[in-house]
Amino acid sequence: MACRISELVLECSDPERLAAFWCEVLGFGVIGREEGAVEIGPAEGFGGLQPTLVFSPSEEPKRQQLRLHIDVNPTDRDQDAELERLLAAGATRADVGQTGEEPWHVLADPEGNEFCLLRRRLP
Repeated sequence: MACRISELVLECSDPERLAAFWCEVLGFGVIGREEGAVEIGPAEGFGGLQPTLVFSPSEEPKRQQLRLHIDVNPTDRDQDAELERLLAAGATRADVGQTGEEPWHVLADPEGNEFCLLRRRLP
């Protein structure tokens, strides 16, 4: 028997703001709120194939690049169009030492948490 990832928890200063951003990015909805934390996930909710994301309030500021980051792929458009959509939603470009030759874009969410936009995958 094995485990699977059911949820990812990200400590942040403004859970509502980050939940709204990531709902826009992933097409998720809010599935719960508890003690200042906001959980978002796909329509089927917790326990499905995709993990949910929990944004937990923290007073501690982000000090360095995250040791774990999220990679996303566009599902209904090409990478360039998805990049423009994410930038319009509040993402910013991030420099983590990439060369510029990578086939992905490094971005940051509104609190500076890095994530990568990969190429569209084949069905």
